[in-house]
Amino acid sequence: MRPGTAWVSRTELRTDRLILRRWQERDLEPWAAVNADPEVREHLGEPLTRDQSDASVARFRDEFDLRGYGWWAVEERDTGDFVGSAGLDRVEDGLPFGGTEIGWRLARPAWGRGYATEAALAVLAYGFDTLALPEILAVATATNIRSQAVMRRIGMTRDPEGDFDDPRAPEGPLRPNVLYRIADGAADRF
Repeated sequence: MRPGTAWVSRTELRTDRLILRRWQERDLEPWAAVNADPEVREHLGEPLTRDQSDASVARFRDEFDLRGYGWWAVEERDTGDFVGSAGLDRVEDGLPFGGTEIGWRLARPAWGRGYATEAALAVLAYGFDTLALPEILAVATATNIRSQAVMRRIGMTRDPEGDFDDPRAPEGPLRPNVLYRIADGAADRF
């Protein structure tokens, strides 16, 4: 176990300030607000409707049940306030690489507080310590400087040879993407 992270169960992670847990009905409304926020969605595409947002939670739950990992809801330990999500997912078909990808999406009021880094470190530790993954990847649009900064803070290294144009994105700023990687042994530095 890595310092600062306590494993509560296979489905819940705790850090000093956060709980990463399975999705609950009470998360649907704040998650929909996150997905409807144009600033949050700036590097992800159009804002989602409530139905689309709810469907994403249903997928998260199903994938977690199937694989034993996926996207956790993230809440503040002290307040119980929902702040977003973080987790692991298999790289989608159609991309020029495969593997397991880490990601996060936080509500704007949670930005700038170190929550993305804290949650991502817990997810990395889970991926390496519990799932025994040999490597974890991260992808962001080339213009998503904030997410790339988190990737670097958690010890990931950019793989410029892996940068790609996302075939699922329309022409424009969402198409060029960068690829970051971290191998299990590299995780020892956090």
